[in-house]
Amino acid sequence: MELKELTTKILGKNVIYYESIDSTQLEILRKIDNIQNGTIIIADIQTNGIGTHGRKWHTTEKNNIAFSFIIYANCNIEKLEGITKEIAETMVIAIKNLYNISLHIKEPNDIVYNNKKIGGILTQNKLNGKKVKYMVVGIGLNTMQTTFSKDIENIATSIKKEFNINVDRTKIITQFCNLFEKKMIERRIL
Repeated sequence: MELKELTTKILGKNVIYYESIDSTQLEILRKIDNIQNGTIIIADIQTNGIGTHGRKWHTTEKNNIAFSFIIYANCNIEKLEGITKEIAETMVIAIKNLYNISLHIKEPNDIVYNNKKIGGILTQNKLNGKKVKYMVVGIGLNTMQTTFSKDIENIATSIKKEFNINVDRTKIITQFCNLFEKKMIERRIL
């Protein structure tokens, strides 16, 4: 999978794609000793995706968004304050720019529409004292899924289900990377 129109220097320059994997987040952590700064791991299907508080993130159909990336931040932990919300805001802006769809954030890490969850952000930091060694971010977004399991059908939705449009996940991920790297540079994290 190629992210065309990428204007970043680091984020998304190296992409690893899987048709199916247990978790993009876990895969980055498994490769932690041999993975480049800004690497993105994308999967069509996650069989054991990780959500916050140990919950599962369901990615059962192709063309939804399931990806994780790593940033070797090398900064004090204080610089990352509010980063999860900023990641969610960046994704909301990317979708608005591309498709003129207004999604909302349920702080700190859920992307919602009509009080139903469309996406979520998982941020995990590895610290060395107060210094951040690296930050691994997982983003899941229901773009094309139209049916959900009984346990989440009343609380989850997708862009396709709500707006009846087909979105291009590579364009969304590219737009997100372009916007988010700028924010990371402004924060002096990259």
